[in-house]
Amino acid sequence: MTKFSELGITSKVETFIGKKISPRKIIDEDIKIFSYKIKPSRYPEKGNGKCLCLQIEYEGEKRVVFTGSVFLMDLIEQVPKEKFPLDTKIIEENQTYVFS
Repeated sequence: MTKFSELGITSKVETFIGKKISPRKIIDEDIKIFSYKIKPSRYPEKGNGKCLCLQIEYEGEKRVVFTGSVFLMDLIEQVPKEKFPLDTKIIEENQTYVFS
């Protein structure tokens, strides 16, 4: 009988690790973004109905950021995949979040 481990199958589901941190707590702080996902929001009545999930490193620890910021979603989608990981800051500009 074949063992599952012999099939060489691995999951294609990307999981993010680390404790959740609010975007407000890292405003103007140096972070490194490793990856992101945009998925349906748990609060579809807000924003565009989507949620941005960022896998970051902050103060030497892996963390996860969730935000409904339409601006951050738009900006991060314009970054070519081969440019990750990237160093940045989330700043507040004109009452919205953007990357610097």
